Amino acid sequence: MTPTSLSTPEQVAEARDMNAEAQPLIGSPAPDFSLLDQHGRTVTLKSFRGGGVLLIFVPFAFTDTCTNELVELQGATDLLGHDDITVTVVSCDSIYTLKAWADAHSYAGGILSDFWPHGQAARAYGVFNEDKGLANRGSFLIDGDGIVRWAVVSPIGRPRDLDAYRAALPLAVRGG
Repeated sequence: MTPTSLSTPEQVAEARDMNAEAQPLIGSPAPDFSLLDQHGRTVTLKSFRGGGVLLIFVPFAFTDTCTNELVELQGATDLLGHDDITVTVVSCDSIYTLKAWADAHSYAGGILSDFWPHGQAARAYGVFNEDKGLANRGSFLIDGDGIVRWAVVSPIGRPRDLDAYRAALPLAVRGG
C-alpha cells in the first residue's frame, strides 16, 4: 500500500509515520520472539533460520479487515507455496481466540499469539499501538539469516496488498 492510495491528508500522514517507524529495521537483525501458536506450541523466530519468513502483524483475528486479509492470503498459493518462505501471522489475541478463528475459517497457516506480555513482539517490531492495545498492520520480510529485508505498515482498517508481498519475496532469498 502506498500513501497515494489513501483518501485524506491525515491518512497519508499516518501511513508515512507508521512506515517511518518500521523502516529502520530494514538491513538489521530481526527482533527474536518466543510466542505460542494457535495450538499452544512455542515458536521462535530462530526456528525459521535457513529460510525466509513473511511476518504479518494483524490487530485482531475476528475483525472484517483481518479476516478478509487472512482468507485472501490463504488463497494466495503462489505466496504460500514457496518452500523457502514461511508465512506467519502474529496477533495480540489469545491462543484460544486464534484457534477458534483458524478453525472457523479452515486456516492452515501459523498464527502466533502476542497476548502476554501483551504486544511484546509487536513493540519489538515498532508496530504496537499503545493507545488501542493492538498491533498495527505491519509486515516484515526476513531472510534466512534473520535480517529484515522489507517492511510495510498500513493504517488500521486498510488491508495490505498481496502484490507488494509478491514483489518483495525475492529479497528474502538467502544472500540475495
